[in-house]
Amino acid sequence: MQDLSMKGKICMITGANSGIGKITALELGKLGSHIIMVCRDQEKGRIAQKELMEETGNPDIDLYLADLASQSSIKSFVRKFQEKYNELHILINNAGTITKKWIATEDGIERTFAVNHLAPFLLTNLLLDLLMKGAPSRIITVSSGMHYSKPINFNDIQSKRKYKNMKAYSISKLANILFTYELHNRLQTSGKLGITANVVHPGFTRTSFGKEGLSLLQRIGLMAIHPIMAVSPKIGAETSIYLASSPEIRNTSGKYFVKKEIVKSTQISYDRESQKHLWNVSEKMTGLTTI
Repeated sequence: MQDLSMKGKICMITGANSGIGKITALELGKLGSHIIMVCRDQEKGRIAQKELMEETGNPDIDLYLADLASQSSIKSFVRKFQEKYNELHILINNAGTITKKWIATEDGIERTFAVNHLAPFLLTNLLLDLLMKGAPSRIITVSSGMHYSKPINFNDIQSKRKYKNMKAYSISKLANILFTYELHNRLQTSGKLGITANVVHPGFTRTSFGKEGLSLLQRIGLMAIHPIMAVSPKIGAETSIYLASSPEIRNTSGKYFVKKEIVKSTQISYDRESQKHLWNVSEKMTGLTTI
């Protein structure tokens, strides 16, 4: 990694207490970033915050609590953040989940779709004004190579008819890419040229992510291929760190990155009608009027 100074840059990372999110916070903290950890569990968040301060020697590591399955919790967090900060430079939508069965959030939305897609959609849009004040600024959303290769069925976007956990996860990861591409287009047409938006596949990574949301057979299969195919969380975090810090891509936007390189996402992700339709559906599901 290049020795880049991020001193003074306010960098918000969701799911920053473990796995890729924690490594991303660690490395950006070492570069001098003012880290905003967004975590669901207070105890785990405080332990990780202390560890990050000790390992980086950086005192500017703040912890905020938010349940990304709850739209009211996200809105409450943003209000608290706005009370203390008047700008934001980097937003990394890193947190994600998967569930064994169909679970409704307090908003009545399927949990995987709510956390993996609607939370980044809502959080990003609520923070756009602060990102504009912090321009040049960057939005990075963590997707997956498992993003679904078929069109999203917008008549059953929450997988109510026949729930399969991996299919629901794949749909949510495709939604991350459709969202990023549409966000890029809207930033361009609205004149918010100081903000870039990119999406990343971190690779198959050795973390505890998703284990509680997998069946016994899925866990056995995962354990079988983990030693062979999975990379460390440090390697998995490299592309997010690169997108947040590298001057090489300061003007790059609307792209899908793997191993710090721009690659093609699945063909359906480039469908403009799907991008627009998902955005409109997401506005309705969050009650937002956006750019």
